[in-house]
Amino acid sequence: MDKYRIIGPNRLIGELEIDGAKNAALPIFCGSLLTSDPVFISNVPKLKDVETLLKLFSELGVSIELNSSTATCGLQTASISSLEAPYELVKTMRASILVLGPLLARFGEVKVSLPGGCAIGNRPIDQHIKAFESMGAKVTLVDGYIHAKCRKLNGSRIKNDMVTVTGTENIMMAACLAEGETIIENAAREPEVVDLAIFLKSMGARISGEGTDVISILGVKKLFGAEHKIISDRIETGTFICAIAACGGDVFLRNANINSIGVTVTKLRQSGTDISVDKEGLTVTSKGKPESVSVKTAPFPGFATDMQAQIMAVNLVSNGTARITENIFENRFMHVQEMKRLGAHIKVNGNTAVVTGRERLCGAEVMATDLRASAGLVIAGLVAEGETVIDRIYHLERGYADMDKKLANLGADVLRVNQC
Repeated sequence: MDKYRIIGPNRLIGELEIDGAKNAALPIFCGSLLTSDPVFISNVPKLKDVETLLKLFSELGVSIELNSSTATCGLQTASISSLEAPYELVKTMRASILVLGPLLARFGEVKVSLPGGCAIGNRPIDQHIKAFESMGAKVTLVDGYIHAKCRKLNGSRIKNDMVTVTGTENIMMAACLAEGETIIENAAREPEVVDLAIFLKSMGARISGEGTDVISILGVKKLFGAEHKIISDRIETGTFICAIAACGGDVFLRNANINSIGVTVTKLRQSGTDISVDKEGLTVTSKGKPESVSVKTAPFPGFATDMQAQIMAVNLVSNGTARITENIFENRFMHVQEMKRLGAHIKVNGNTAVVTGRERLCGAEVMATDLRASAGLVIAGLVAEGETVIDRIYHLERGYADMDKKLANLGADVLRVNQC
């Protein structure tokens, strides 16, 4: 398995371009399954999860024209030949559950393996199943697969027991072709959900309320082809802001959108990081040691759980003590033990980690445990003195394209080491 070798400490200077959002790209690609017309997507991120989803699409019979050099992808779903998402492809990526709603709505039948993805606690799919049953589908779980059938989905009033992003997206997509009106209460408000709604409306869907906790969808008989540009990745943006805050430096983040990361920006400004905005992106400047900042993760517009490990990395070398409370997922402090190998001072009590900043960290060999934890370890490695080796970077590449090259272009001593 490949590794990152980082020699620190580093200071980051220069410019980089923020990619399209992974968490918008995956549901938008799945939304293309709702139509038999061609769909053209731009600003497609070059990520392992996108690659995995396109492999699944190929298994389903979707015609794919991916151009990595232009970050575009054409999809033709008229000749779908399979309605099964097999375990071998689904096991590595939780977002594959998002084919369930579109295929069920369009074809009346689907078989999807129970999903995999990051091992960061219990992320139940019962909200998806309950919603589709309320819309008239018969859903069974057999041998690790979800089997769903219906003659025609019917609109329904669905109140999610918890805020679920993929649940909201799956229901919203299925409801586009349902008979009558579907209302989703306690809906996710994330920018990626809004971007999906914009895409679906460009196909002819009738959706209102996206960006609020109540979304209304009036079903239509048919959706049409469309073109759509994916929004920039707010988590990649936040990750690089954290790296600059921890390391110090002056970097322009082209295509970064401050509107989607307001809480992250507020917290990092509190740390002493200067963040200025223009129409092309964000300029991030950090001088000296950051001040400690406490956070509590929450659904959007609160502080994103996907930024928790990165803000923890900033606090490792801060002035003071911070409390980081994880309210979304259980078992999302697996990076703590790895950070301690670098000399971090962290105490965990339940869902709260207390981080006391140290004068210095020391390089060591560490292991990535999930996607965002690996990003936090990269930041910690950038500020640590000496050599840090990060194993299992395949986790990182599920959500960050060429992070080693981007950091190297900013002056960091980062090398990807290929292992046989």
